[in-house]
Amino acid sequence: MLIASTALILAALVAYILLCMASPFGTCRKCDGAGAKLTVNRAGKPKKVKPCRRCKGHGKRLRVGRRLHSHTRELHRAGTR
Repeated sequence: MLIASTALILAALVAYILLCMASPFGTCRKCDGAGAKLTVNRAGKPKKVKPCRRCKGHGKRLRVGRRLHSHTRELHRAGTR
């Protein structure tokens, strides 16, 4: 039982690492990829009010795994100079 759960956790970790390598950017969770706060005007159409602060208006964010990889790579480079 312990071996199976460990293997399952390792498989999930490898899958997340491969996801971060293949697609380092994910959609912003705050604006759902719109890049701005949306409101509805009087005609009922969505309207962008101001850019999202989390993604700075791009609608994409760097994944946590990719951010961790970049940080450790920078630390290694700084330590080997």
